[in-house]
Amino acid sequence: MFKMNGAIKTVYRILIQNRQILICILLYRSKGYFCLSHFGKKLVMKLYHYLLLLFLAGSTQAISQHKAADSLIKAFQNAKNDIDKAELLNAIASEYRADNPNQMLNYAGKALQLSQKIQHRLAEGNAYLNKGNAYIIMGDYVLALQNFSNAQAVFENEAEKRAGEEKTEVNNGLARAYGSIGIVFSEQSNYAKALQYHLKALKIYEETKSYEKLARVYNNVGIVYKAQGEDFKALQYFIKCLKIQQKIEDNTIGITMTNIGNIYLNQKNYPKAFEYYTKAEQLFGKYPNSRGLGELFNNLGLYYKKNGNLPKALENYSKALTQFHSIEDKFGVSDTYFYIGEVHYEQGKYDDALENTSKSLQLARALEITEQVEHAEKRLSEIYEKLGKSAEALQHYKLYSIARDSVSNHESIRNSVRAEMNFEFEKKEAIQKKEQEKKEIVYKEQVKRHRQQIAFTALLILLLCGIVFLVYNRLQLKKHLTLQKELAEYEQKALHLQMNPHFVFNCLGSISSFIVQNGTDSAIKYLSKFSKLMRLTLEYSKESLIPIDKEIESLQNYLELEQLRFNKKFEFTITKSNEIEDDMGLPPLLLQPFVENAIIHGLIPKKESGKMDVDFSLQGENLICTITDNGIGFNKSKELKENLVSVHKSMALDITRKRLEMMEAYTSKKAKVDIEELTGNGIILGTKVVLNLPIQFVGEEGKGKK
Repeated sequence: MFKMNGAIKTVYRILIQNRQILICILLYRSKGYFCLSHFGKKLVMKLYHYLLLLFLAGSTQAISQHKAADSLIKAFQNAKNDIDKAELLNAIASEYRADNPNQMLNYAGKALQLSQKIQHRLAEGNAYLNKGNAYIIMGDYVLALQNFSNAQAVFENEAEKRAGEEKTEVNNGLARAYGSIGIVFSEQSNYAKALQYHLKALKIYEETKSYEKLARVYNNVGIVYKAQGEDFKALQYFIKCLKIQQKIEDNTIGITMTNIGNIYLNQKNYPKAFEYYTKAEQLFGKYPNSRGLGELFNNLGLYYKKNGNLPKALENYSKALTQFHSIEDKFGVSDTYFYIGEVHYEQGKYDDALENTSKSLQLARALEITEQVEHAEKRLSEIYEKLGKSAEALQHYKLYSIARDSVSNHESIRNSVRAEMNFEFEKKEAIQKKEQEKKEIVYKEQVKRHRQQIAFTALLILLLCGIVFLVYNRLQLKKHLTLQKELAEYEQKALHLQMNPHFVFNCLGSISSFIVQNGTDSAIKYLSKFSKLMRLTLEYSKESLIPIDKEIESLQNYLELEQLRFNKKFEFTITKSNEIEDDMGLPPLLLQPFVENAIIHGLIPKKESGKMDVDFSLQGENLICTITDNGIGFNKSKELKENLVSVHKSMALDITRKRLEMMEAYTSKKAKVDIEELTGNGIILGTKVVLNLPIQFVGEEGKGKK
């Protein structure tokens, strides 16, 4: 069984001591893997994957919240049902993630047992994830992978049964399982498998638009590609990660900028590397992060070193030491001392190189970082050889050989664990694949029979629908023709109604009066408007629909004519909503009877001057025509004019209502008229007529589009 080496234990202590956002530490270590070749890449990979697993699992703090755990334990003791208990056990396990993997494993085991008992699948999947995380911290990758694989199976089965928000929750759990499996394979250098599972997680997070988690997975995929030497693909995913972080204003964006700069530095694209390092330094000013800034200065030191500017390199390494000392990061301090010693070695300043490399070695031994000890011992041997101290050079070379053998032993253990883990996982995958193939065969047969049944049923339904359609179509055609005929008849009746002898007689009488009273100009004006009104009435009475603007023109002429006739006894306004389109129309001569009634029976009997308002507006899918007057009111008018125009009025209202009924049947939309008397404080204020018509458009075969 593979256990945590000294490096991981050290960072584990750093996590407890520093409440930094975990991704900062994560990218700090992964950056070292990308660009720094002095220490063992496998060490840094191990450290990176350990941290990344915790981060992917949802941890945002590096230290356990014991108060939170105690609070959750109390809530568990007071819980009244097993569902809440299972979820609380998982929450308690998560609280022990950073500082007590044994407790995490204990509570996760209890959560698993209870969730399986009550068949709470979501809690079961989360319990497997918690157990896997605990085993990762304890260094047992075989059991970790086994638990992550179990979580994957649970979530995959549940994903087929859930819908809505529950399905999203299940899919997020499945993505966590995929990502965790990918990290285990990355740690074991099985990059093909790691990519396979990272991309599965990526697909889910893209669908659920979980941008913060999506950025993490983009980073993970970039790291895997970089580990395979595919810098171009790694850069693509780091840039995708950067774009999301910029969008959500992630405070770790400076580290991503550093990562991108490291890729360019590795490709010897020094201008681009310096550009991103500069941006990263600015972002660390906005989002302070001593560890990230220290690592940035180390990379700048490497940048200047590669460009031959050794003084500038030492200046940046000195800044890095300041940052690492401020947070007591001995790991970073040890790295930086080695880099400083390396610069002095290249300058030929062997005493300075000896001093700094010795400091690095001292810290590496204290931190139990075998790979770093190996490189420091080798460099010390080379320094003493330059100084002509053969005995010391030989002594450190022996110590270097011992460290190298120790690293080799660690690698042998890793290879053994990797082989065992891959065998068990692939065996389980093969079994799952066979089970899936069996299910697919059964499913295909069921689908085949189901399709045959559907085909026969559909054919029968199609024949029945065809017969019903033919019968219905004939009935509708007959009904349509009948409606058209009736509508045309009522339109003609309306035309005759408007052109009634009473109206013509009154107009001609007014003209005669104007002439007798020497009002020649007024008579000519009146006759001109009367002539235009008659022409418009005859012209548009042939159409089933006319534009609303034409109806307004006709009403305008009619009202002006009546104003002249009654010596401006009333004022009027006509308004139209801006929402009404130019080709919207309504049946001709539909409003004129109501306008005439408002004048004759409402405004003229009134002693003082009256006012009428005509308004056209839209309400939903209906055209609203409103005629309002401040006359004597509907009921009073009926009393006064009962013996004079009751027959004419009755015909107008009856014919108009019948036209509206025909229109309603023809368009399958609401068409009605409402007449109400306006009152206030017991006083009659006038009459309001509202016509509610379906929206129709001129020029569509008389029906209009709706």
